[in-house]
Amino acid sequence: MRFEKWQALGNDYLIVEATALPWEPTPERIRRICDPHFGVGSDGVLLLAPAEDPGYVAELRIFNPDGSEAELSGNGAREAVLYLRRAGWTEADEFTVLTKAGPITPTIRSEREATLELGRASTTSADFPSGPEDGRGELEAGGRTWSFQHVSIGNPQCAIAVGGELERLDLAAIGPEIEHCELFPNRTNVSFYSVDGDRIRARVFERGVGETLSSGTGACGAALAAHLAGADAELTVVLDGGELQVEIGSELDVRLTGWAEPVYAGELSPEMVRALGTLG
Repeated sequence: MRFEKWQALGNDYLIVEATALPWEPTPERIRRICDPHFGVGSDGVLLLAPAEDPGYVAELRIFNPDGSEAELSGNGAREAVLYLRRAGWTEADEFTVLTKAGPITPTIRSEREATLELGRASTTSADFPSGPEDGRGELEAGGRTWSFQHVSIGNPQCAIAVGGELERLDLAAIGPEIEHCELFPNRTNVSFYSVDGDRIRARVFERGVGETLSSGTGACGAALAAHLAGADAELTVVLDGGELQVEIGSELDVRLTGWAEPVYAGELSPEMVRALGTLG
């Protein structure tokens, strides 16, 4: 089974074409592949298949390292579309890919940079069923009360403004409690952020992953929350792994710009393929 490993601001994924996959991508198989000791090691798997609808270049499925399937990943989708262009699936600078969250349209800017049209965000969704129209709420975690902004950008985001304490927060302790909060029946991604003019510093605890060096949709969640609270519509989000640019339209349409690059190509050994085949 051939794959390529890509990374975007330290957020690394294995990219696999569906035709190379000898079995179904079950949760147990995904967990083994992503394991840094018993597998290849990554923040997830991007599975690309030809789309039945000729209007799409490909269909993209995104798997977290815990085996769950994500609706969308800003960094993962950017890696996937740059791979598609590099691997010859299309020669166009602008095209559309189908994800579990719906269509996304990238514009290829260079060999390592792309802008993604992620669609329209919403402050209401089935992922926060008890939430008000503005998506604001409060929850208890880590022995204190947090005010948050819920937004859906293809996947659920819980964004929390924290100011000067951001770097001191223990996300490994706080994040799981918020991710699994009963307010969010499908769990949630969590972004803690502070604002300084048109720049946002954010740390992200991803659903099914944990704290990451970078998250594209997490950056968008923080930017949307900041914008709804009065920040600019064009923002630079500073993550541990680097910077992403987020543009927000008048109807909360979101554009995300950043880079991604390949790390290496590889092939699983016959022994590993057989071992994975024995898993459910």
